[in-house]
Amino acid sequence: QVQLVESGGGLVQPGGSLRLSCAVSGSISSANFMGWYRQAPGKQRELVASVTSGGNTKSTDSVKGRFTISRDNAKNTVYLQMNSLEPDDTAVYYCKVILGGRQYWGQGTQVTVSS
Repeated sequence: QVQLVESGGGLVQPGGSLRLSCAVSGSISSANFMGWYRQAPGKQRELVASVTSGGNTKSTDSVKGRFTISRDNAKNTVYLQMNSLEPDDTAVYYCKVILGGRQYWGQGTQVTVSS
């Protein structure tokens, strides 16, 4: 059973930075898709950024230029570097991996942007 453990969330002031990590219990070198999602209270879960096995990345318009997704296959970890954080970025952030045609989710980590 593949397990994902997110970390790095917390409380940060507007304009600040955080780096989220998602450690995967299995090898991610063949993972076709790795992504970060977020869900704010009363809103649907949305895809924030993703990276493919080939290293191609995508991000939603609201975070372009501020958030960067990356993966380290040697450490079986995917990261989300978040800069210039805004109050609207407040949400629970989830990591998802697709391995062998199956998708796996982490438990989520809370990010709160507030002064």
